Amino acid sequence: QVQLVESGGGLVQAGGSLRLSCAASGRTLSSYAMGWFRQAPGKEREFVAAISGNGGNIYYGDSVKGRFTISRDNAKNTVYLEMNSLKPEDTAVYYCAGSYSIWGYRVKIATTDYDYWGQGTQVTVSS
Repeated sequence: QVQLVESGGGLVQAGGSLRLSCAASGRTLSSYAMGWFRQAPGKEREFVAAISGNGGNIYYGDSVKGRFTISRDNAKNTVYLEMNSLKPEDTAVYYCAGSYSIWGYRVKIATTDYDYWGQGTQVTVSS
């Protein structure tokens, strides 16, 4: 069992930056592919970014490419999402997710790939 807790959300003006953190407990994070998703009111949960267990493979959703950066520190059991050049359309609840993988290089991008989810952190970007 893995417990995930997100932090770092808040209110920011368009063009600003935020850094989200996802702290994991219960298991060694290096055995887990990790991802960030977001969900705006009335919309489906959307893939944002994913990183393999060994950190060597990364994938981004089209809407955040070039603006967001996912990273992980397995020694600290933490995954990060650095968000720059934020836009009002980035407003959503952001969720961290984890999925056990024996393949350290594997990246997962579908919500159904993930077994563990955090409670979410609100990001609001004002225009």
